[in-house]
Amino acid sequence: MGMFRTLRAVVRLRRPERDRTARRLRAAANVDDLRNLARRRLPAGVFDYIDGAAEDELALARNTEAFRAVTFRPRVLQGLGSLDPSTTLLGRPLAFPLVLAPTGFTRIADPAGELAVVRAAGRAGIPFTLSTMGTRSIEECAAVAGPGARLWFQVYAWRDRDLIRRLVDRAAAAGFEALCLTVDTAVLGRRERDIRRGLTLPPEIGPGTFLDGIRRPGWTWRFLRSEPIRFANVEGLTDGKGGPGDGRRAVDLAGYMNAQFDHGLSWDDVGWLRSIWNGPVLVKGIQSVADARLAVEHGVEGVVLSNHGGRQLDSAPAPFDLVPEVVTAVGGRIEVVCDGGVRRGSDIVKAVAAGATATMGGRLFLYALAAAGEAGVDHVLKLLRLGTERTMALVGAASVGDLGPALLDTKGSSDR
Repeated sequence: MGMFRTLRAVVRLRRPERDRTARRLRAAANVDDLRNLARRRLPAGVFDYIDGAAEDELALARNTEAFRAVTFRPRVLQGLGSLDPSTTLLGRPLAFPLVLAPTGFTRIADPAGELAVVRAAGRAGIPFTLSTMGTRSIEECAAVAGPGARLWFQVYAWRDRDLIRRLVDRAAAAGFEALCLTVDTAVLGRRERDIRRGLTLPPEIGPGTFLDGIRRPGWTWRFLRSEPIRFANVEGLTDGKGGPGDGRRAVDLAGYMNAQFDHGLSWDDVGWLRSIWNGPVLVKGIQSVADARLAVEHGVEGVVLSNHGGRQLDSAPAPFDLVPEVVTAVGGRIEVVCDGGVRRGSDIVKAVAAGATATMGGRLFLYALAAAGEAGVDHVLKLLRLGTERTMALVGAASVGDLGPALLDTKGSSDR
């Protein structure tokens, strides 16, 4: 009897979790765990579209390695009180320094697609950026955004300027806060995983993918039962006869985008965009100090240092490596957002300590959405916020204002 009393004193049985999604998320301690869950739940071609990058995927690897190469110089005995990871971005409050990046064809991860992400971002107090190539429309996203939600709209340089004007007008009417002009897609990068899979959007369930679909019955059943996946924002605008992007027929993404996008985009077009939009404009895809300076000269409110998640130029620099030089060059005149490679709260802290206003991430919420739907997105955003707060405490920073380069140690740096 004494042994049983001892066991009762030291052992507590965990209450069974009846909710399958909650059970799944209980074991997801980080973004990599969510990525592994997504891999198990998605057909291989769909997972590779989300996970993959250009050519040898070197840029993709550098994005995360750049954060890992930098360590902290923690301060102790700082008399920390309550931790506050909040900041401001474009003059408005930000619960912690993260913006959700634009991602195309989000509904291949989960039928709710962007709507689930909009709701989760609103609860987390951070902006969500809707892609021009999104699978939920401007109006649908605005309809589910709660009070105080921050919506940005990402613009591609379509050949048809009237189409851009109509999209911008719709974003303004729906209460979107900012435009994010993507400038690194003169042509689409060579994404070789997609080429090997013969991926189309929406994915075709045919002989080549039927077996894979059987192995992922949950995804396949949801996909077949849901309304057609389409480019919701441009549906009917480029071809009134049921053309590419309306969900009626599958398209090759590279061929479609290369045909529709304007390869002659220049800084003059940034000025034109400013002329049709009254709110903030950020230029996404800046990969050099020279272009960051030009962005200042052309009057935009911010730059997003980005190599498109490694999906365009495979020899592109890692955005995190650019932060210190760009911040120095722009001299506080515009916001600097670091996009790419963020997997932990410590990455967010490193980017802000290096001088960025905030970070941006896309795959991190796509993995979560594929792993567990909207609850998965809530989960990953909670992980990232708590990771940010924990890292701040461990480096001796009570607020975002306490973060600075002195807390970072790069290779070859001298002792301070």
